[in-house]
Amino acid sequence: MLYIGIDHHKSYCQLAVVDEQGVLVKEGRVLTDREPLTQFIQELGQPCKATVEAGRNWGLVYDWLEALEAVKDLQLANPAQVKAIAWAKIKTDSIDARTLAQLLRANLLPTAHISAPAGRALKNLLRQRLFLVVLRTMVKNRIHDLADRQHLATAQFSDLFGKKGQAFLAQALKELPEPDAGLLGQDLQLLEQLHAHIAQTEDWLEARTENDLRLQWLRSLPGIGRLLALVILAEIDRIERFATPQKLASYAGLVPSTYASGGRVFHGRLTKQGNKYLRWALVEAVWPAIRCSARLQEHYAQIKARHGTNGAKAAVARKLAHWVWFVLREQRVYEEEKRPRVALCTP
Repeated sequence: MLYIGIDHHKSYCQLAVVDEQGVLVKEGRVLTDREPLTQFIQELGQPCKATVEAGRNWGLVYDWLEALEAVKDLQLANPAQVKAIAWAKIKTDSIDARTLAQLLRANLLPTAHISAPAGRALKNLLRQRLFLVVLRTMVKNRIHDLADRQHLATAQFSDLFGKKGQAFLAQALKELPEPDAGLLGQDLQLLEQLHAHIAQTEDWLEARTENDLRLQWLRSLPGIGRLLALVILAEIDRIERFATPQKLASYAGLVPSTYASGGRVFHGRLTKQGNKYLRWALVEAVWPAIRCSARLQEHYAQIKARHGTNGAKAAVARKLAHWVWFVLREQRVYEEEKRPRVALCTP
């Protein structure tokens, strides 16, 4: 059995091949393309195990390698943990490839989760929607800045981009001096286009997930609507990879940091070492969840009395992560226990 470490880049891949004794058998650089990668591995003439680091464009390279009959096992390396294990002052592509191959041979390779192609496609759609929403917010802020610069009476609208606000902006477009009239026109056209692109992306998301029962289970949880359910589903992928609800909360970076020394244990802020998108979705769900769930309202009030607002918010997000684990593992909708409501300000 041979072991291949692949340090991949946008234009080329550096490969290193070692045998079961760790002796370097072959190394080389090929273009990041299916044909040269396939040829390099087929020329070895032996079955092999391979690893590629999780980088910006790992998905396509991984799919090419997975399709090869000679590759009996393919693993995705966690780049942050590989760096911690094999830290070196001298770093080259050749050294990186050899390091990956040796870690794979010794069964010491820290691996990352591999989503199926369908899961990766869902993530790409959600990332695109997030990107478009950020752009839309930036355009709205520019329109607000322009309106303030011209002292337009926008305070009368709770939403400047609602029907009445849009009519106001359309009228202002006719009265403003140049160049601000032209700039406002451009921004309004761009805003309209972004609305259309966001709607199209949401249609694609709907088409891909319309028959997924997991979304129904997630949406039964308090505070979790369709978009947050999609994000949670995409980032978790398969719930079976988390043995306990605590493991899921830790993956989301929602557990407190811990420092123990000399028999004393200190708990600090959230680690935030984990999936930032999953953590965002769970934290985003906190306030609507508190409003509609008596259990979470009570939990929030108790934690707030001891640790303040931020600590209580983190605790509720962690509780939601636990509930997400249970509804997905047990394949059922969430059912709230009947409890009396308490005021959010209760100490």
